[in-house]
Amino acid sequence: MRLFSFSSIKLASIVLTASLLTACGFHLRGDYSIPEELDTMSLTSYDQYSTFTRMVRSQLRMSEVKIVPPAANIPNLHLLSEGVGERTLSLYQNTRAAEKELTFRASYRVTIPDLGARTFSTSVTRSYLDNPLTALAKSVERDMIEDEMRKLAATQIIRQMGRLKADIEAGTMLTGQELDEQQARERAQQQEQYEIKTIENDTNSLDIEQPLLEQ
Repeated sequence: MRLFSFSSIKLASIVLTASLLTACGFHLRGDYSIPEELDTMSLTSYDQYSTFTRMVRSQLRMSEVKIVPPAANIPNLHLLSEGVGERTLSLYQNTRAAEKELTFRASYRVTIPDLGARTFSTSVTRSYLDNPLTALAKSVERDMIEDEMRKLAATQIIRQMGRLKADIEAGTMLTGQELDEQQARERAQQQEQYEIKTIENDTNSLDIEQPLLEQ
């Protein structure tokens, strides 16, 4: 009885806290923060009515992104393609596939006015057992797994868009190759600075030790 009372009090506290947060206008923005510059954007797709497009649209709304019709001065998220590939991981004794690996891949392009556009890709991998004796059930299971991968891919798109904040602050949209080259230059500069500092420290140590040797 005491345990029941404690659980009831805990549940009431949670409900009360949620009510207060809602009343004061507080809303959860999502697991990944999208830059404020992308708070309003358009969503276009190779297929506006596909399941994946609906999932991406839902993830954007959960992140409090206002979806508007395409316009020249509005950022755009364009879904380029999606597809599911498979490969066999193991076989039954009769050489039929026992375990399969499914990989969902999607590509998309983000365009920001006055900055440019960049193309991204994302993938999700899952494995499942394929039993020929329960073909119908396995077909339903595969459909569920593919929908789960689509949902995870939509979440990854939101996460990748959150990383665009650095590009927006820099005022440019770097391609993958340009980004790699920039990172290589930064590493080279850091290494050069480290070598210079090392030489300076060695020189200082020699200057300090020299009078001691003369004495």
